[in-house]
Amino acid sequence: MPAGPLTEIDIGVQPLCTGEPSLLVIALLDKRSLRFSELSRAIDGVSQRMLTRTLRHLERDGLVSRTVHPTVPPRVDYELTPMGATLHSTISALVVWTEEHQIAIAAARTTYDRRVAAERETADRLEAERQAAARVALSGRG
Repeated sequence: MPAGPLTEIDIGVQPLCTGEPSLLVIALLDKRSLRFSELSRAIDGVSQRMLTRTLRHLERDGLVSRTVHPTVPPRVDYELTPMGATLHSTISALVVWTEEHQIAIAAARTTYDRRVAAERETADRLEAERQAAARVALSGRG
């Protein structure tokens, strides 16, 4: 655990439960540089916007470098920086853990979503009953 508040770096390398693909990007870039489209295909379900955001954050943090080649259309390659490469063994363990637990995580999310929906329905029903009782009380005064 960090001694103080979480820093941007702490938050940037904790995407495991938030759905951000940072861990997978770093794991994929370990062997070689990849183009945006290759990363997009390799990470199932990531939107272009989310991948772009993730790559920008990783570049800003000094973990990934971006090279634009002057071709038509432009070719952009991403690769780990030396600092980014030092994270690979740690991230590999997290990626393996995530893969091993993805079914349990999905089940937990489903359970949570159902519970929250049921709580919301109960709160909405109680509010509707309260409003109906208030209308009855007000109509009796007239």
